[in-house]
Amino acid sequence: MTKKRRIKEWKDLEGLKSTEEIEIPSDPLDRVLGQEEAIELAKIAAVQRRHLLLVGPPGTGKSMIAQAISLHLPKPRSEVRVVNNPENPERPILEVVEESYVIEENISKAGATGELLDPEKAPANIAERLGYLCKNCHKYSVYSDRACPHCGKSKADVGGSTNPFGDILGTMLESAMPQVSLGKNAVTTTRRNADGTEETVVFERAGDKIRMLDQKTLEKRRELDKTSNRKTLVKLERNPFVLATGASETELLGDVRHDPYGGHNNLGTPAYERVIAGAIHEAHDGVLFIDEISHLGNLQRFILTAMQDHKFPIAGRNPQSAGASVKVDNVPCDFILVAACNIQDLENILSPLRSRIIGGGYEVLIDTAMPDTPRNRARYAQFVAQEIQMDGRIPHATMEAVKMIIDEGKSRAKADNQPGGLTLRLRELGGLIRAAGDIAKTEGAALIDVDHIKRAIKRSKPAEEQIKDKYGSYMKGLSKDVSESQKEKSPYYMHNEHVGDQMFN
Repeated sequence: MTKKRRIKEWKDLEGLKSTEEIEIPSDPLDRVLGQEEAIELAKIAAVQRRHLLLVGPPGTGKSMIAQAISLHLPKPRSEVRVVNNPENPERPILEVVEESYVIEENISKAGATGELLDPEKAPANIAERLGYLCKNCHKYSVYSDRACPHCGKSKADVGGSTNPFGDILGTMLESAMPQVSLGKNAVTTTRRNADGTEETVVFERAGDKIRMLDQKTLEKRRELDKTSNRKTLVKLERNPFVLATGASETELLGDVRHDPYGGHNNLGTPAYERVIAGAIHEAHDGVLFIDEISHLGNLQRFILTAMQDHKFPIAGRNPQSAGASVKVDNVPCDFILVAACNIQDLENILSPLRSRIIGGGYEVLIDTAMPDTPRNRARYAQFVAQEIQMDGRIPHATMEAVKMIIDEGKSRAKADNQPGGLTLRLRELGGLIRAAGDIAKTEGAALIDVDHIKRAIKRSKPAEEQIKDKYGSYMKGLSKDVSESQKEKSPYYMHNEHVGDQMFN
């Protein structure tokens, strides 16, 4: 096993042969490059439950910061359920259950599952009645096999039958009702215990096993049946990080599913079973992350209401749906909002929402470059190791390859008007690492080397740069690809014919 080394300064890399020897920090916040202010505020947000608005271009680590905050939060302590309301079914009752009760309930459920037996270990008459044992050849098979795979006869047929039409009728019945399995789903019997008492025992089908439920297990199951008229909306064991980027109104705020039978007692699905939690409810006690939050438009005001009240009702959102009249009030949604946007989209975020974030959190401008220092170069080496580990399909890189990636990061920072820095547009740099890894992998190389990086730099150029290299300018490339008739019909082409050349020259 390769010995790992924790990297803090560039000198810590001395003597290493590849990124395989670099230790990846366990704390996700320590894996984020640069963004010192954002990381500091993220740690405060996790402890003090503050909201964050991260402003900056894509690929600079915004989602990684949001995920890291969620991992610094305490585990959720409650579960949210809805219970059938017999007096008014369209107003299900909300139930918030504490952790201790849920754990106790799970223990009871475990005691109500019974014992799983191989069919051969169950009483023969029970296995036969449940459809596991053939009456003809007395061999075992799964109950879903209507015909015994050993003798080919129907498991329901008894050998020596005098009915000359038995096989024909049996085949006709099986063809007419293929969905019906032979045997019973459960068989109830009794047994005498060592102390002379008699108890009820139920055997039931459980896939390729038989489940045995004794008297004690049956009593626990009956107790659980009393609580069967409820549905869990938000589980106790849940992911504290909820991604709601690009969510629809239903996905964000919850809904009540349509029932074509209108919740009829005998035909329909009860109202409480059709209630669906939204992302704001699933993020209760956790982090709700919304990238490009300005794209939510008017849905932002619902986010604001949820942030203010820490609760938000779930109701049917389609007026034509049978769920339109169903509503659950005061569903808890006490989350930390981590929102992100580009600089040009700031004006499209609702002012009251920004005010709420500033009043209960922080707005942070994300850096696009960090100083070129020995410590930050070491962080770059750690980043390369992280990307390779996360990808899982490419080999590690030599230290010479890492140095070339650092030089590329410096070059990209300079092109981004950040001379003397290292770029923090790390999604694009991660793409370069993967491209180099793909080349190394397809060539059977043990490690990514400098040559792989050089070729990957050429391959990972944006399409606009490739067009400029091939045709001399973007607009010249466009003129080769657009027919004369398209040019005449396109005012965009005519208007931008000269502007485009200025942009990409």
